[in-house]
Amino acid sequence: MSARDWIDKDFYRELGVSSDASDAEVKKAYRKLARELHPDANPGNADAEARFKAVSEAYGVVGDPEKRKQYDEARSMFGRAGFGGGTGFDFGDAFGQQGGGFSGSGGGLGDLFGNLFNRARGGGGGTTARPRRGADVETDVRLDFVEAVQGATVPLRLSSPSTCDTCHGSGARPGTSPKTCQNCGGVGLVSRSQGAFAFSEPCRDCRGTGRIVDDPCPDCGGEGVNTKTRKLTVRIPAGVEDDQRIRLAGQGEPGRNGASAGDLYVRVHVTPHPVFGRSGNDLTLKVPVTYPELALGTTLTVPTLDGSVSLQVAPGTTSGRVLRVRGKGVQRRDGQTGHLLVTLQVAVPTELTDEAKAALEAYTKATADFDPRPELTALVQKARQS
Repeated sequence: MSARDWIDKDFYRELGVSSDASDAEVKKAYRKLARELHPDANPGNADAEARFKAVSEAYGVVGDPEKRKQYDEARSMFGRAGFGGGTGFDFGDAFGQQGGGFSGSGGGLGDLFGNLFNRARGGGGGTTARPRRGADVETDVRLDFVEAVQGATVPLRLSSPSTCDTCHGSGARPGTSPKTCQNCGGVGLVSRSQGAFAFSEPCRDCRGTGRIVDDPCPDCGGEGVNTKTRKLTVRIPAGVEDDQRIRLAGQGEPGRNGASAGDLYVRVHVTPHPVFGRSGNDLTLKVPVTYPELALGTTLTVPTLDGSVSLQVAPGTTSGRVLRVRGKGVQRRDGQTGHLLVTLQVAVPTELTDEAKAALEAYTKATADFDPRPELTALVQKARQS
């Protein structure tokens, strides 16, 4: 992305949020658009793919707190007045071939310009373009419940900036190389005097890069980076949870000037299971039972993710009791293993035959001395006495 893009493009509008939107609102808007516009959901739709790339580019800036701060500062400084001003220098020209935008931390105007034009702060006579680590990239993947518990290998298609395969990042046509700018000696800055003052400004010839590409690469236009779709196979570890991020080191955007690439973060979305739930490393299961099964005791056969087990229910077990099946929960790579927690819930029939009603009435008479709510009964009697 050129530095001009930081000013000319409205990344907030691209994501459909206001410039004062919270980080959570920005992330929510990006995820929604990414799901709607992803190439897998719109096969053969060139417009959707272009929008997907634009949304990904916008989130790469305003989704990163530090880049967003720098982007806002740049827009505040240049957004209304435009480039050039009254200095006689065309900043738009200077930014034309600049890669990656503002990398300072807001340390004043001097810092901002120093970072904008990639000036190194080391001592000595010359300055050179600093290596700049590639940006991190985030994508989403959806797994079903069993895949999340047991782990899965999933294919990914990513549309993101990558090192140009044709020029290998040099920006020059294969067989040629960039030359050191003769006007600035590779520094990227030239000095000029105005009255009693001396000023440094980005070199017009190389536009602040210190290099001249006489024969640009036909695929990336001299940038050394282009946007392309690549395929990856990602192993999602067993036990991953909903909304968890998996980090793949070095799979993000390429670095500049020899710096390392950014990382790829894969955010996992887990589809709920119709029967099982999850609490940490434990799986949960609700099993309907009849009152006689709890009162008299029984043996239940309950499912697990890989089969079934038998559970002994002791006579007099209460509704809501949780029985634990050891080792039938989530098994993580670090050796931790959860359990299957089975909650027993009494199922009440909605309709009764005459025979069933008579049996229940007889049971009610036979257990008339049994009070299921002794604590409540005591409180009611105390309230009446007072």
